[in-house]
Amino acid sequence: MTSSPNYDTATLVGGRYLLAEMIGRGGMASVYSAKDTNLGRDVALKLFAPKSTDPEDIRRQEAEVQLLATLNHPGLVTLFDSGVDTRVPGEPRPFLTMELVDGQDLRARIRHSPLPLDEIAVIGAGLSDALAYVHSLGIIHRDIKPANIMLVPLRPGEPLRPKLTDFGIARIMDGTRLTATGTMVGTAAYLSPEQARGADLGPASDIYSFGLVLLEAIKGDVEYPGNAVESAVARLHRAPAIPDSVPAEWAGLIRAMTALDPQSRPTAAELEVVLRHALISPRSLPGLLVEERTRVLPAPPARPPRPASPGHDAGRGRPAASNNLGGPATGTRSLHRLDPDAVSLPPSKTGSRPARSAARFGRARRSTRMLLFLIPLALAAGILAVGVALSAPAPPAVVPYPAVSGDLGQHLQELQDKVEP
Repeated sequence: MTSSPNYDTATLVGGRYLLAEMIGRGGMASVYSAKDTNLGRDVALKLFAPKSTDPEDIRRQEAEVQLLATLNHPGLVTLFDSGVDTRVPGEPRPFLTMELVDGQDLRARIRHSPLPLDEIAVIGAGLSDALAYVHSLGIIHRDIKPANIMLVPLRPGEPLRPKLTDFGIARIMDGTRLTATGTMVGTAAYLSPEQARGADLGPASDIYSFGLVLLEAIKGDVEYPGNAVESAVARLHRAPAIPDSVPAEWAGLIRAMTALDPQSRPTAAELEVVLRHALISPRSLPGLLVEERTRVLPAPPARPPRPASPGHDAGRGRPAASNNLGGPATGTRSLHRLDPDAVSLPPSKTGSRPARSAARFGRARRSTRMLLFLIPLALAAGILAVGVALSAPAPPAVVPYPAVSGDLGQHLQELQDKVEP
């Protein structure tokens, strides 16, 4: 077993991480591939700019560490460690170590060529799942863009799976603002209208940016290019331009995601459902964003009072029966069914009474018809039993005794004469 190399701790970030090549750069930090000398694994190390005395920057950096430490989802980059780089005296630099994602970001993929719809469906469904998770925790990413979406190959021959990274400017919903009121934070080309106005944000802001990312993946071009002011103002004056070649289902989905009114945009959970539908669709078409409303069955109408018969209740001054609409009774019989679209059917006005009775018997349930058939049989059996009992001979009123001679016979005769009526 070979011994591990001896590193000069003065060259290690945090006394542990050996920096390699730079793999990304942003306005506040740079990302390097690095070696964790303690565990012997490759990591991604995000090294922030030298720590300033600005409380705003300090809080933003601390907020990213706290946010990433609480997140655990396969669609998010995992945080391993955090610390402060003190290699340069007087210039402490906070850093984060995260899993090193072996793949390219979506920006580089789009620059190569526009994505086919089936690949966009895979990326969109995975990102929707990740956003639904962070939104359920009350977190808004606020910087959804192709450069923050890593594409990871899980198995050879399978589509690339997305991982969302860079929560550096995320904020807790309804929490303390990490930026001054009215300040735009995020990448200008992907800002939501409410971000451009400096208004309060919610999860719908991420959905708008996500819609612009999907549109760019289809078109291959940024929808709102230009400097920060031009890009921010453009989205307030025109909706995204969707090419006519885009299928109607995709066009409708992107229009819903980029609606000016945040309340009109779908949630991340709804997007996941419609985009996963595209994974099994023969033409990779998303499902329809149709609101499913619960169908409420109406309560059955109150049974109307029985109409007064001629010469009976009418003479007592009782009002005539009315139907459930408030008008006079029309003889309509209501059908109480589970189908709320059932209509009232008027009774037949033609045919004799026996014909109508036979029709009602035919519409009755099987158990009811069987009961109506057995009742006459039971009555007939009872009448037959009574007739048999009445036709049987009656027993003699006085039972004759055998003739007995002598004194005993005389006494028995006297006893019988006394008890006879």
